[in-house]
Amino acid sequence: MLTLANPLGLLALLGIPVVLAIHFLQRKSIELPVSTLFLLERTQRDAASGRRLERIISSVPLWMQLLAVVLLAWFLAEPRFQKSGSVQRIAIVLDSSASMGVFKQEAIARLAAELPLFQGPATTVELTVIESAPSRPRLYAGSSVDELKAVLEKWKPLDGLTDPTQALRLARSLVSREGTVIYLTDTPADSLPFEARLIAIGAPIENAGFTGVTFATEEGALVWRALVRNYAKTAVDRTWTMQTSTGSTPPRPLHLAPGALVTLQAAFPADAKNVRIALSPDRFTLDDTLPLVAPQPKTLSLFTATSPAFADLTTKLLRALDSAVATNDASTADLAITSYDPLDPVLPPGNSIIFVEDSTRTGAYLKGGIVAEHHPLLDNLNWQSLLVRETIELDRLPSDTVILWQDKRPLIFLREKPATPEHPASRQLCFNFDLRLSNAANQPAFIVLLHRFAESIREAKIAPTSAMLETGQPIKITTAPNLPVQFTAADLTGKSFPAPDSTQQAPLIPSFLTIRQNDLTLLDAAVFFADTREADFTSCGKSDTNKAVNQSTIERHTRPDPLWRMWILLLVAALLVSWKFNAPREVPA
Repeated sequence: MLTLANPLGLLALLGIPVVLAIHFLQRKSIELPVSTLFLLERTQRDAASGRRLERIISSVPLWMQLLAVVLLAWFLAEPRFQKSGSVQRIAIVLDSSASMGVFKQEAIARLAAELPLFQGPATTVELTVIESAPSRPRLYAGSSVDELKAVLEKWKPLDGLTDPTQALRLARSLVSREGTVIYLTDTPADSLPFEARLIAIGAPIENAGFTGVTFATEEGALVWRALVRNYAKTAVDRTWTMQTSTGSTPPRPLHLAPGALVTLQAAFPADAKNVRIALSPDRFTLDDTLPLVAPQPKTLSLFTATSPAFADLTTKLLRALDSAVATNDASTADLAITSYDPLDPVLPPGNSIIFVEDSTRTGAYLKGGIVAEHHPLLDNLNWQSLLVRETIELDRLPSDTVILWQDKRPLIFLREKPATPEHPASRQLCFNFDLRLSNAANQPAFIVLLHRFAESIREAKIAPTSAMLETGQPIKITTAPNLPVQFTAADLTGKSFPAPDSTQQAPLIPSFLTIRQNDLTLLDAAVFFADTREADFTSCGKSDTNKAVNQSTIERHTRPDPLWRMWILLLVAALLVSWKFNAPREVPA
């Protein structure tokens, strides 16, 4: 296989018409008077009327000059010949974001057309294909473009917006500095790290779809409200229907102005299964259907064993927490609110919020700076305006974790109690001051702290719940130890599909999800797509590939023309012969 390292050298062939043009211009003949014609040397036929275009006459200088031009063009083009056994390594990083699914066929066709250019003069090519999410397994490793196309036909890009930097670093390490790294995406980029080449195959298509949903109870009925957004710069007309396992409503028209955000709402059908809100489809179908389940948090039972002074606090907490109910049975309560009395210092064994109750009410305000420890319960909470009077203190254990200090006095600490044969493991949030002798009840941080602690107790409870989840969203669910967990997923038509390897993440496609442990349903969820970054195609576009093969790649896979010295000598010889025949002849007197 022949490769020209400098194809621009072939421009020297433009010298051929120049040489021919010169030879078309003939010189005026010279008169030589002689007495005998047979003594006249044989001469070439010249024009008799001066310089003018004449039929070209074959001559030695002509052919020598043409040969010189050809040899010069050959030398300047730097011909190189393929080395046997040379290998070009190419690593392809596929943008695994969901928007790439629209352009998958264009990506396959573009890649198949570009790969021979990236192979260049190499004898064979080694292909490695990975996704932009570095945790994903390798998609393909081999040397067949046809096999690569078959793999890409089965590929399903479903991720959110991903940063390809880590994947490009991995790709560069696989092919070393001599290899080629290609990033295949739908959005052009100014530059890529690790000397990666960009191939962008996107286009700014129109798209409209669901972005989110909320639920509210109105007049005793559960009502859903879904947001629909038009990402296009032009108006679109769609239709929408509500579908269940038993049928669907008639299509209703929906007009969306450019960039508009519209709310759809209706009553949630009671006792219905496989509920879906569907838009008429467009090219990007992931956000065209919104599956629904009626959200239901785990029930949190709240027991109050404090004095009447804390009744108002209990009422506020019950009102602030979803699905929280009051109970008079301390043994079955999920969370208890109680106070510490030094005359009766026995504390509850289960999950609880504990306050000091000091009947003296004579202490002065504590002095010193308030310092919050780094803890999830206190993240982004401001306690600097808290005022606390001196009161009796709770007995603190060495294992307690202080999360808020005033000078050297612990104000709030956590107590983790391990499981015993009589009681399960529990958590206690201890306030080491009397709530009535402080302004804590008026502090937003105080209410947020109680809410976070109560939600942590709810999260740790093993109980049924139903929720709306986004695709790929982490799932936080508490299961009983040493018991198997069944994970069931069904698509929007109710057809089951293979469950993910882990129950810690929702499926990547809109679907219905159920998690069970024995006969207990722990989670009943509807998974919907709501990534507005991937649904917006206005920044998508195409890009032209830079020079696929550089000079170093050509030199690595080819060898120079072994006869280049001979061509130079032949060029010099042709010029000398042409000069010899064109040298002026001496005219006799």
